[in-house]
Amino acid sequence: MTRNLLLISNSTNQGEQYLSWVKNDIVAFCRKHNVANALFIPYAGVNVGQSFEGKTIEDSYNLYVERVQDVFAKDGITVKSVESVENAESAECIIVGGGNTFHLVYELHRLNLMDAIAKRVKEGIPYIGWSAGANIACPTMKTTNDMPIVEPKSLNTLNLVPFQINPHYLDANPAGHGGETREDRIREFLVANKDVTVVGLREATALEVTDDSIKLIGSRNMRIFQSGKDPVEISSKDDLNFLLGY
Repeated sequence: MTRNLLLISNSTNQGEQYLSWVKNDIVAFCRKHNVANALFIPYAGVNVGQSFEGKTIEDSYNLYVERVQDVFAKDGITVKSVESVENAESAECIIVGGGNTFHLVYELHRLNLMDAIAKRVKEGIPYIGWSAGANIACPTMKTTNDMPIVEPKSLNTLNLVPFQINPHYLDANPAGHGGETREDRIREFLVANKDVTVVGLREATALEVTDDSIKLIGSRNMRIFQSGKDPVEISSKDDLNFLLGY
């Protein structure tokens, strides 16, 4: 299967500028695949901007596109917002930003973009997604962390990889918190989806998938969850191809 994917847990580390921790990896990925023009999908960004009262969701999308454009403006990568299915069908690279996964998936199904994007990426064009954008590279969005602010037509997503990603994976249970941990939530998912592997992708890490090989980017481990097994810590030195069925 032809795949060129960069699946990123998060856009921003605490105290850092937007996308700064992963910018060099994104630029290197784009140059590796000769990307000069990228199509950006902003639909997860339902509330971009610190002051949003009286503004529309289209304003939020526009701010989101401008934010991403500003990051890559000096690197020879032109970023434009998606406008139609035809845009997606002719794109040379697709970038999907983070935010609310339910809203992202709702819009992609409503606008008939889910299948168009999947088809184009499976033909080999590069795909970059962070947070929600990484989550929807999976068969479904069921391992998102987000609130269901809208109801998508389906929870099925791009199915670019055969496993699930939980972005922003956290080990800790915050002091005073009496609810479920992230691990508890994933174990619940595995009770109902016994044959699915879940990758807990910690912040400041990413997965790069090239055809039938996969590698972990970043200095932190990721955590693998499978039904009936104890979670396993995986580092960038480990062979990850088992995630792709090899």
